[in-house]
Amino acid sequence: MFVRERTEEIKKTVLLLLLALLIVFITGNTLGETVITVKEQLNQPGMKVAVSTGSASMLIAEKEFPQAEIVYYEENTIAYEAVAQGKVDAYVFDRDQMQKAIDSGRKGVRLLGKNMDEGVRVAVGISPVTGIPDLKSRLNTFIAEIKADGTLDDMFRRWVDLSDEKMPEIPLAADPKIHLTVGTSGIVPPYSYYAGTELTGFDIELAYRFASWFGADVTFKVYDYGAIVPAAVSGDVDCIMANLNITPEREEALPFSDVLYEHPIGIMVRSYSFLEKLNGKRIGVQAGTTFDQIVQEALPDAKISYFNSYPDMCAALESNKIDAFPGDEPVLQLMVAEHNKLAILEDRLDSYEFGFVLPKTAEGEKLRDELNTWIKMMRTGGLLDQTIEKWTNGPEEEKIIPDYASLPAPKGVLNMVTEGAYAPMNYYRGKDLVGLEIDLAAQFCEDCGYGLSVRALNFDGILPAIQTGKANFAAAAVTITEERKESVFFSEPYYTGGTMLAVLKSEVSSIENDTFLDDLWESFSKTFLREDRWMLFLRGVLTTLLITLLSILFGTALGFIVFMLCRNGNRAANTVTRFFMWLVQGMPVVVLLMILYYIVFSNSAISGAAVSVISFTLTFGAAVFGLLKMGVGAVDIGQYEAAYALGYSNRRTFFKIILPQALPHVMPSYKGEIVSLVKATSVVGYIAVQDLTKMGDIVRSRTYEAFFPLIAITVIYFLLEGLLGFLISRISVNINPKRRKPEKILKGVKTDD
Repeated sequence: MFVRERTEEIKKTVLLLLLALLIVFITGNTLGETVITVKEQLNQPGMKVAVSTGSASMLIAEKEFPQAEIVYYEENTIAYEAVAQGKVDAYVFDRDQMQKAIDSGRKGVRLLGKNMDEGVRVAVGISPVTGIPDLKSRLNTFIAEIKADGTLDDMFRRWVDLSDEKMPEIPLAADPKIHLTVGTSGIVPPYSYYAGTELTGFDIELAYRFASWFGADVTFKVYDYGAIVPAAVSGDVDCIMANLNITPEREEALPFSDVLYEHPIGIMVRSYSFLEKLNGKRIGVQAGTTFDQIVQEALPDAKISYFNSYPDMCAALESNKIDAFPGDEPVLQLMVAEHNKLAILEDRLDSYEFGFVLPKTAEGEKLRDELNTWIKMMRTGGLLDQTIEKWTNGPEEEKIIPDYASLPAPKGVLNMVTEGAYAPMNYYRGKDLVGLEIDLAAQFCEDCGYGLSVRALNFDGILPAIQTGKANFAAAAVTITEERKESVFFSEPYYTGGTMLAVLKSEVSSIENDTFLDDLWESFSKTFLREDRWMLFLRGVLTTLLITLLSILFGTALGFIVFMLCRNGNRAANTVTRFFMWLVQGMPVVVLLMILYYIVFSNSAISGAAVSVISFTLTFGAAVFGLLKMGVGAVDIGQYEAAYALGYSNRRTFFKIILPQALPHVMPSYKGEIVSLVKATSVVGYIAVQDLTKMGDIVRSRTYEAFFPLIAITVIYFLLEGLLGFLISRISVNINPKRRKPEKILKGVKTDD
């Protein structure tokens, strides 16, 4: 019966968890309505701006967005998810870290182009009571040296700019005279995080380099950010290397080294992009362009089809032969204006620059230099922007160009090739070739004394025409690339834009999402399989079990011993016990942990796990004492009188008669206290213990999954609670006469006398 009941409970729990997971994924895909495009939108009533509690970015956001509601978060991953789900309008934090999250697969968010006005300074926090002499001055000397020789810049470039996760070999002292203990976070890529089961990142390399320079060995202690500064203040670590922002409050608590670097503070807002949903879909690309490379980089799983022209791709899109096609922003805008069935996705695939193309000859180099001088003059005088604005946004009647066929040609006539089918850059108006590039070429020839002859070619024939000398130059929306520079000359860019994707308007809201099972599997894979992260969870489970089981064992023994001392009314024992019961039960567990770790045992080498066991032994012992008092009090006093009348001693009466009757009253509550104990161990991360919850935080910092690791942790906690509850229930059966079988109760008793 009991096993069947437990099985039903587990089934219900699993169903509830799956339902919660389904809700998370569904709500995570809903779209809001407010689109944030500029920073200024956030500084108004009704806007919610999220910040990281206690960070320098929090102070900056409070100052720059006085009219907005500031919402405080302890964890980045939760803040990212709040932005993605539209619970807040923006998150203000370290731009590099947020970009790393997006590059690592964080979906549903994007960064505004403009940062906050102020940045933050990052330095090494130094324990004011460290036992290492002159640690601050030695750190500053080391930092000055690695800044001077370029090592610090190289580290930043590798870890932050290039996301290179390879830790270099750094030899430490063979016979170290100094032991350096470094506090770090372990959950802030690319500065301090776990790659698999190994701690790595910018700050970890910095610590190794300093230890090598200093002739020291080094160990790391991983803390939650809320506990890392107290750890340094108490002397539990010598210094903090954890991408630590300098704030006025922190400067009051501990000294800092010289500044390592300054961070821009970015603004994360919700993304309304359908771009990621096109990965794996059919994308049309014009042959001979670089759009195929651009699409492959942005959508690596896309199926690319090649077409000769934009009209062909437009027809293929309307007939559902492709799902989208790329183009330059102004070109697609004109197409959308002409085709009411088309829409443009707002995200750019990339940015590009157009330049005039010239042959790699002496004449080509001379003409390029003339074009460069003229383009710079046009840009400086504002005429270039005026011409671009006319062709991209102006009415058609204002799109007038010089009569290039009739230009005087004292320096000769230049032959230009273009495509003729790429409005507004180049296109036919009636029988005349017009467009932004034709206008610019005509203005150049008019200003510099050339005549101009223009003819149209297919795009894939333009570069060969230049290379073979059949044309003096080309202007056909040709993107400047390093590969093309090997074959031809390019002028200064005359236009900078971005590559967009055109889709059917009817498909914008119906591009298929990944299925729930696909999302679930991806989350499971990232959480458990990649980098063998299941090993982190296993280590966390073992740590949690060790703390829990030892606390149960020692707490039960402590509670029982104290009860035995107090049960006969010893006044001194009862007074002391009441005081400690009041102290322990009235104090939050996390506060008790911090007091024991940072104050009571501040000068000892006792580990965080041992302090955790001591703390939970005290709290569990107090609970056991109360349960025994309640259970023994439930036994009728006549039981004592009867036992004494039969000649039993006080001690034998208690153990043989009273306690066996009290335990059945106690066991259900005892089981509940064990379940509470398992959950209470989740706060031990405050004192550098890597339990199950802390390992979940570490994994979330790598996967940027806000909820799946939390749900996985919840399931594991349920299983642990169920296992321990099952064991206690079996014990209850064995000690409760009403639930034992008759043959066990009568074991050793002669029933046939």
